[in-house]
Amino acid sequence: MTYQNALEAYITATNTHDFDEVRKILHPQAVYWFTDKSCTTPDQIRAYFENTWNLIRDEVYSVRDVQWIAEGPQSVACIYTYCWEGYHNGKFVSGSGRGTNVFVKGAGGEWKLVHEHLSGAVQ
Repeated sequence: MTYQNALEAYITATNTHDFDEVRKILHPQAVYWFTDKSCTTPDQIRAYFENTWNLIRDEVYSVRDVQWIAEGPQSVACIYTYCWEGYHNGKFVSGSGRGTNVFVKGAGGEWKLVHEHLSGAVQ
């Protein structure tokens, strides 16, 4: 799997709303920086994802304008605009922001997400 495919697989896994699917793409030492919180353990990351899926029902997450800004044999980094939409308290809501992902090549040559940084809404 290429690192571009790993990003696509990560987005697909996120949209399953099943953290066990997301976890397949994550490096064991993944660190997430969200606008309102940092998560440094798999349990914290799981709790954040599951809380979001409970708050925003039927959420659809996507990325656009992906730019691979660092590409090496063992690690890569990309920046992008993320978009989300779903239902909060029965009302359709949506938003977007900026994201950065870092992938590292793990055992067996698989690309794993080791860091994600998402920040506030894009105006």
